[in-house]
Amino acid sequence: MTTCRACRGPVTEFFDFGRQPLSDAFRWPQDDSEEFFYRLAVGVCNECTMVQLMEEVPRERMFREDYPYHSSMSSVMREHFTTTARRLMETECRGSDPFVVEIGCNDGVMLKTIADSGIRHLGVDPSRDVVELAAAKGIRVRFDFFQESTATEIKAAEGPADVIYAANTICHIPYVDSVFRGIDALLAPDGVFVFEDPYLGDIVERASFDQIYDEHFYLFSASSVRATARRFGFDLVDVERLPVHGGEVRYTIARQGRREPSAAVAELIADEQKRQLTDTTILERFGMQVKRNCEDLTTLLHQLREAGHTVAAYGATAKSATVTNYCGIGPDLVPAIFDSTAAKQGRLSPGTHIPIRPLEEFSAPYPEYVLLFAWNHAEEIIAREKAFREQGGKWILYVPDVRAI
Repeated sequence: MTTCRACRGPVTEFFDFGRQPLSDAFRWPQDDSEEFFYRLAVGVCNECTMVQLMEEVPRERMFREDYPYHSSMSSVMREHFTTTARRLMETECRGSDPFVVEIGCNDGVMLKTIADSGIRHLGVDPSRDVVELAAAKGIRVRFDFFQESTATEIKAAEGPADVIYAANTICHIPYVDSVFRGIDALLAPDGVFVFEDPYLGDIVERASFDQIYDEHFYLFSASSVRATARRFGFDLVDVERLPVHGGEVRYTIARQGRREPSAAVAELIADEQKRQLTDTTILERFGMQVKRNCEDLTTLLHQLREAGHTVAAYGATAKSATVTNYCGIGPDLVPAIFDSTAAKQGRLSPGTHIPIRPLEEFSAPYPEYVLLFAWNHAEEIIAREKAFREQGGKWILYVPDVRAI
């Protein structure tokens, strides 16, 4: 695509990761069916500055019934969503019968706190397995994609929403125009749309190129979010930097004229302009850093193999597909990836077909070096795997640069 999905302006491509598989399409070893690949390239809109993928993967291919990611798996994220829910209840659920809607509720980790408080709520998610997990927790949930028609139906059945929330979801949805029309249809006059997603500023600064994969269609900045919101009669009224998932921003959107934008909005946009964050020269420089990190990582892995060291990886994350396929890392360099998600164990990584093994086998025996794909949970993982380091093991990180610690 050469036309912006947010504003229809012209898009300039600045980096191409080549052919990539679906990031969450973990295959069984006996599966000999043809694997789906697409071109993973990223560009920037010359008008609204929205950074986006140049090719859209059909949503039904990505968000299937057996979607393997569960938000509750990380203790850090469980705490994050509990805190978020409490904050939304305290600041936005002030009426006699507030209504909270979450887009992409996954296994209900955020809405559980809302539900336990007795506040009326509804989760919307297109992956049946996680919807069933949420429902089992007592959460009201709708198995569906969120779009204008969905929002209209919810409004007719439930009334307007005081809060519409989403985490690591809006960046997944190319048809952002339908999402905002849905927000317009469902949101109460003084309600807020709050969403948090990976931040372009952190991705460029840290060269965290694995944040770019099929599900992350957009890489948001405050500037591009404000421009998009204004096209649909909304405004960006607050921003908050978050440390989770390698660096995110929480955006608060309200109807124009209903809330005064905070000073934080102007400050972040001014910082983006000072850094020339969406200038093609800066983005092309980011691409050069990606190439260097990939070369450094593969060089290190080849050296370790030639020296006879044992190597494995930790965390069969969606974003690891970009790393392994772009860098050409297969079972010859990394014989196994250890992961705690039962739905991934026994399968093969997308594209490069590295075996996924249960986390219980990680210490039988420990490898000497471990490539940490789940680097955004590094603090939590390294603390939990203390025994690995005590017996001399070293973690390999590649964000913001390649190093063994």
